[in-house]
Amino acid sequence: MCEPKRRHLAKDDKSTVIAFQTYNKFYQVTQNLNGNKTFDEFAKSPYYNAFVRFGSFVSNVNPLYPDKFIEYIVTSGVKLDHWCRDELYDKYVINLIHTEAVETALERSIKYMELWAKENSSLWNHYFAYANTNRATFDIKDGKISPWLLLNSSSGKNMLQSFRDDQLAAISSIIDPNVWVKKFKKQTFDLELVKQVVREANL
Repeated sequence: MCEPKRRHLAKDDKSTVIAFQTYNKFYQVTQNLNGNKTFDEFAKSPYYNAFVRFGSFVSNVNPLYPDKFIEYIVTSGVKLDHWCRDELYDKYVINLIHTEAVETALERSIKYMELWAKENSSLWNHYFAYANTNRATFDIKDGKISPWLLLNSSSGKNMLQSFRDDQLAAISSIIDPNVWVKKFKKQTFDLELVKQVVREANL
């Protein structure tokens, strides 16, 4: 099969759809393009394979808020060949959880804890007490569970005490005390909202 035909047959693949979306976003941001380029232009681009590799990366990682992640990458100034590096996604997650609204952080965390509860025939507010620490490490590192909830609940703090040293090291940049202590002191209204949720949920 010739390469042009293969690319057109892959047009509706998830990774290609994401790649094409990112390709357009890239040109809109960097070249002030109004509207979108066609798929034919994308398929003929010398950057086609690099964008598809990024599309596969996004599909596999399943990032928090994919559209925001794509915009973050496109505006980061990082070379296209480096877009699939895990450390770049880690930076995105850290930036997101440090700047997002507390309501968004709480909503996402509780929804994910509810998903865990459904998978494990449990209650969502039992997550910190009963979730596997390996899974919890990944969930925290990936931004699914916000430090707003983790660091302001008794059960969250108890979970952290049960983590191994390597697990704590993996999430150290997410739960950096220097960052969160200042944030909690500065955002007193948001902190009270979190404490209210913690009390009502018996966390």
